[in-house]
Amino acid sequence: MPATAPYGTWASPVTARSLVDAGVGLRAPWRREGAVCWLESRANGGGRTVPVRRAPDGTVSDLLPAPWDVRGRVHEYGGGDVIQLAEGLVFCNGLDQAVYLAAPGREPAALTAPGRDRFADFTYDGARRRLIAVRERHPEQGHAEPENALVAIPLDGGPSDGGTVLVRGADFYASPRLSPDGRRLAWLSWNHPNMPWDGTDLWVADLLGDGTLGEATRVAGGSHEAVVQPVWLPDGRLAHVCDRGNWWNLRLWDGGTSRAVLPMEAEFARPLWVFGNREVAAVDARTLVCAYSRDGLWSLGVVDVDAGTLDRLELPFTDMGELFVDGRTVTFLASGPDLPNAVVTLDLDTRRWETVKRSSAAEPDPGCVSVARPIRFPTEGGPTGNSEAHAFYYPPANAGFAAPAGELPPLIVKSHGGPTAAASAAYNPKIQYWTSRGFAVVDVNYRGSTGYGRAYRDALKGAWGVADVADCVAAARHLAGQGLADPQRLIITGSSAGGYTVLCAVTFHDAFRAGASYYGISDLEALATDTHKFEARYLDSLVGPYPARKDLYVQRSPIHFVDRLSVPMVFFQGTEDKVVPPAQAERMVEAIDAKGLPVAYVAFEGERHGFRKAESIVTALEGELYFYGRVFGFTPAGDPQAIPIRNV
Repeated sequence: MPATAPYGTWASPVTARSLVDAGVGLRAPWRREGAVCWLESRANGGGRTVPVRRAPDGTVSDLLPAPWDVRGRVHEYGGGDVIQLAEGLVFCNGLDQAVYLAAPGREPAALTAPGRDRFADFTYDGARRRLIAVRERHPEQGHAEPENALVAIPLDGGPSDGGTVLVRGADFYASPRLSPDGRRLAWLSWNHPNMPWDGTDLWVADLLGDGTLGEATRVAGGSHEAVVQPVWLPDGRLAHVCDRGNWWNLRLWDGGTSRAVLPMEAEFARPLWVFGNREVAAVDARTLVCAYSRDGLWSLGVVDVDAGTLDRLELPFTDMGELFVDGRTVTFLASGPDLPNAVVTLDLDTRRWETVKRSSAAEPDPGCVSVARPIRFPTEGGPTGNSEAHAFYYPPANAGFAAPAGELPPLIVKSHGGPTAAASAAYNPKIQYWTSRGFAVVDVNYRGSTGYGRAYRDALKGAWGVADVADCVAAARHLAGQGLADPQRLIITGSSAGGYTVLCAVTFHDAFRAGASYYGISDLEALATDTHKFEARYLDSLVGPYPARKDLYVQRSPIHFVDRLSVPMVFFQGTEDKVVPPAQAERMVEAIDAKGLPVAYVAFEGERHGFRKAESIVTALEGELYFYGRVFGFTPAGDPQAIPIRNV
């Protein structure tokens, strides 16, 4: 029989330490000559990202020894930082951002000089023995913006000084893709103030005899049309994903026009926050394998581009991506409601799939798994007026415990980052950490989130700090009104842009009784004037042009309205964060402290935008639980790590 104990005090097998000891981050899987490879981020290894190979006989080995660290930093978020060639592994090194070639049995050799250049999104030009990549060149001094370009990096002749420029002039580039015959190059570009989900251009140009590019043809796109995921078919046609008609749908360019392949209310792409997204991959001249999302739930399907048909594969996953096709085998990342993220291979002929590597070695306890429930709820505010928003709700779940009769659980409202991103219904051990202790959780896909069409994504334009906050408040009140949450113990938490939503919610609304901000934004003016190039003009669309609409920046910056804030807050921040500098959190902490409210501030030395080290992750998760225990007057099980709290 389950023991009776108040919500929040339940003992759970899902500990903060178990998340880092048994877990790794997985990304960028690929397959070569029967071996499956992937990148593995290890919190217990100081956050180092290691390429790993599972040989056909099942032997697993690291492809690079310490201290090598695969981590590009173009746009600060990186991605697209590894490619496997016959000669060996090409990668960006995290320490110096140079590109290296690691031939089997040899020390990695530098292909570019360390210093001011960063690289991403490699494609291999075999006929000319070179890589084509995105280069972000930072100025040697001063505050000028970095210059972005497409460059060619030779594999021979020693380190080059940043490669040879093929295309420059636009503010940003992504996804250089060489045609199968090596004669044409496709790529994406866009300019300030657009983000790549606002408007991009897809270009194609011939490669000339001297390796330079001929005149470029714009295939699709524009300032109000976002094109992503260019993929060449073996016959020279170019598949791509475009949001013309509201949804990120498949289109095909045959050298003349770009036509719709499969119009449907679904998204075949994710926002281009990081390089290397692969939701579309070519199988043969008429077949694509695609990951696509409907109402926030992802499926895998096989598309016949000539017939315009989709064959959905029956798989137990709700989130999939980073597809890599080798013959008739697809390697990808996948997770499900009770399945941690994993590298998976699928045989397209037999439809059999195999888990190659899981992000967690620990088996989830079936009695402590809370399965996401998609919900829709009414909301208000923003330019669209009254509307409907989306979320995934997780009830408390622990077979070993039951709450006292009549008690309602505390509710944690999660606000995802971006803000142009999306919450997922897949198994998330950090959510299970809370639900298995007796918390309810709602992960909100507020207006502006991807996965629900362009109109929903654009509903946050001009309304950041208003519509997203209204949706988080509405989600909390909706669940409390249904008797699924204690209205006196509503909590909101979020990171980065989600942290901004948190601070707005606790400053301009009275729904929440506590909040946690992970490297969140408190001063929009500071963000507009002190951030990196990729997001330097992001706020033009989310808020308004600066300084012309300085009034809006002040009105929506919690730092100017601390007199309205009356709930306890905890802040977690990396000292080396270049996206949201520490001053953003520190100014808010000082203001809250001056009011005499309970407040905690935990700074992690050496961490950037997002925590990679084991101790940082453990301290933050346990510290947040400890904070809620002190604020709401309960004693959490497991003796979580204490953090210093002022005014308690």
